[in-house]
Amino acid sequence: MTETLPKSSGGSLVPNGAAVTTEVKTALAGFLNEFSQFQDDITTRFAKQEERISMLNTKTMTHLRPALSAEVETGAPHKKAMGVYLRTGDDDALRGIELEGKALNTAVNAEGGYLVDPQTAEMIQGVLRGSSSLRAISNVVNVEATSFDVLVDHTDIGAGWADETTTTAETGTPAIERITIPLNELSALPKASQRLLDDTAFDIEGWLASRIADKFSRAEANAFIMGDGIDKPTGVLTHTTVDNDSWSWGNLGYVVTGTAGDFDGTNPADAIVDLVYSLGAQYRSNATFVMNSKTAGAVRKMKDADGRFLWSDGLAAGEPARLMGYPVLIAEDMPDIAADAVAIAFGDFGAGYTIAERPDLRVLRDPFSAKPHVLFYATKRVGGDVSDFAAIKLLKFGTS
Repeated sequence: MTETLPKSSGGSLVPNGAAVTTEVKTALAGFLNEFSQFQDDITTRFAKQEERISMLNTKTMTHLRPALSAEVETGAPHKKAMGVYLRTGDDDALRGIELEGKALNTAVNAEGGYLVDPQTAEMIQGVLRGSSSLRAISNVVNVEATSFDVLVDHTDIGAGWADETTTTAETGTPAIERITIPLNELSALPKASQRLLDDTAFDIEGWLASRIADKFSRAEANAFIMGDGIDKPTGVLTHTTVDNDSWSWGNLGYVVTGTAGDFDGTNPADAIVDLVYSLGAQYRSNATFVMNSKTAGAVRKMKDADGRFLWSDGLAAGEPARLMGYPVLIAEDMPDIAADAVAIAFGDFGAGYTIAERPDLRVLRDPFSAKPHVLFYATKRVGGDVSDFAAIKLLKFGTS
């Protein structure tokens, strides 16, 4: 029996197997297309899930990150903005930035400039600490006020032996004395050409830090020794000096060499020994000699009765020279040896001299006053004064 095949659309006869094959191919192509879309959808979802996990891990690590990293991230925008301001005068990026909780708005500019970024400020502070200045051996405190008060108790608290029946004497009323150290404005005014500032290879922050540190360190070093206390710190040698045998609070005691303008010709080292033991025992363990280079040149030639030099150089790098076992600070602002000059100081300056300062360092850019140069007006507030008159003794090159 013969099967009749269906006609095609053109009227010809087509086998049923061919039609089925076409339908299968079409269905298979549709299935493969849907499966491909399914794969793409799964891949996309996995990618989004991995991104969410990565974001959660980042947030978690941010909370666990040490405080130092947070400070670096916080200071970086300010450092970049400060660099733009120093080069171009554009302070838009500085508006609204907070540094250590302090808003740096434009009102600060009219009052004296913008706060310098922490990295540059620390660079300057590092130079100041390492300079040949009393800052290196004194008590340095940071304050937020306009002055710093040191309270000194002159009362000797009573002590004694007691038993069960003896009445213990009451301690007397403390005699408190207040020493107020006002903070004065220290300023520097370095300048640079605008052409130099336009050079992107020029390290403006490093240059400014070195110039400010140089000016500040020299001004501070002189004021801490010779300052008259008028709009500047009160120097050690500004206070009244008296013979140590008649010393009283508010004055600095001195011992004499016995020869005007020189050491004794027969026993020159005796004056150094007398100076050391004029200082109370409670201060000697932390004491330091302070003198300039010319005086040091004369002292380092001295020998004791057995022919040994009193002066010894430091054995390790960075260790100060020692005189009779005590470190020596070379401060060029100390007087030269001359008649009745107090050219050597000896004492515990950590107890005897206090430096108070505000941690803020501000810079104001002035492109108008010195054209074609740009001036940078840098300011900080610092003060200093003797805080314990018993902790410092002087050597006077005289007879009385």
